Amino acid sequence: MSSNSETPTWKIWLDKILVLDFFLVIAGSFWFVIGIFASSNGVMAPLNLFQRLWIPFFTPAISLLIGAALISGLMGWLQRQELWSDPDE
Repeated sequence: MSSNSETPTWKIWLDKILVLDFFLVIAGSFWFVIGIFASSNGVMAPLNLFQRLWIPFFTPAISLLIGAALISGLMGWLQRQELWSDPDE
């Protein structure tokens, strides 16, 4: 593993954003499950709040996470096919 002095600053920040995004999606999933259980008991507030935040907050977070996974997979595949050379190496 390379040291932080060799890793570009933009990559360090991008990794931090993606880790934060991952935990945001996990927290949203838990919130959704809690909202479902609460609504089955007649408490609609958690699920209503989740539904209001779905499009402006959770949809972009999930899209970013899926997009980053696809790009990472594509870059790994290209590196294995020797069509992509990593400039960091």
